Amino acid sequence: MKQLVFDEDIYNTIRRNIKKYRKQRGLTAAELAERIGRSHDFMRQIESEKVAYNFSVDTFYRISVALEVSLDQLIENK
Repeated sequence: MKQLVFDEDIYNTIRRNIKKYRKQRGLTAAELAERIGRSHDFMRQIESEKVAYNFSVDTFYRISVALEVSLDQLIENK
């Protein structure tokens, strides 16, 4: 059986990718928050590694659609 490898820091990986793709698209956190129907403070907390805010699959999906990236791209650990 193949050895499974898990990203033990998956939320921070996703946070970094959200911020990276948001900046590539030229969006502020407030603009992204508006696109996904959430508050600016909520988006700020998602991107903050200090807050360690966990978010739902629905929010994760909405962010991927708003940023025009796949869910796979948001979990990619490079």
